[in-house]
Order: sequence, then structure tokens, then C-alpha cells
Amino acid sequence: VQLVASGGGLVQAGGSLRLSCAASGRSFSYMGWFRRAPGKEREFAAAITWSGATTRYADSVKGRFTISRDNAKNTVYLQMNSLKPEDTAVYYCAADKGYRVAVPTTITEYAYWGQGTQVTVSS
Repeated sequence: VQLVASGGGLVQAGGSLRLSCAASGRSFSYMGWFRRAPGKEREFAAAITWSGATTRYADSVKGRFTISRDNAKNTVYLQMNSLKPEDTAVYYCAADKGYRVAVPTTITEYAYWGQGTQVTVSS
């Protein structure tokens, strides 16, 4: 199983980026994005179910970020709009094959992780 994240980069405040995470090896019930800002702990950003019907967002990104997935490509995306300097972080994709009552939002609920992609938002 491998998760490969891409799409990070440097963007000005107010700009947009689209992150991609391609999974190989199997399909997953849940896929999500976490991020770790400099000097801070890794935190939840967004997650989505296999069908795409249910999503969850951290309050800090709600209304600006959109998570989606293409199961034919086994890929999850994170469209990030209206970026702010405080969005600067390494973004990690994560995946889980379990079945849960609710969409997982904690680090321990995800068994598989990608390598991270850097997003830098300048002011």
C-alpha cells in the first residue's frame, strides 16, 4: 500500500492550490488530509467516505477547502481556496480501510499515510 501526495507549492494569500493523493495497493473506506504547521502538532483538515457522500472539515478550513475523490483513479483531492498564511504547513494524506460509525478525524484512526507535501502561503 502506498499513498503519494502532490500539488503543494508556494502561493500568495487569497490564492488556490489543489492537492492530490494517489493510493495504490487497495481501496479505502475513508481518505483524509491532515496538516502540520511549523512548531505545531499534526491536525485534521478534511476527510471523505468511499462514496463521497459524506465529508468532514476542520472549522479552520470549512468553506474554503473542498475534499473529493475519484475511486476509478483511487485518488483523493483537496481543493484549497482563499488560502491564508496560517494554512502554511506540510499536508499529509491518510487512508483507512475500516468501517466506522462516523468519518474519522483523528490521527490514530488512519492506518496509512502519505509522505507529505509542503504548502506555503505568503502574505
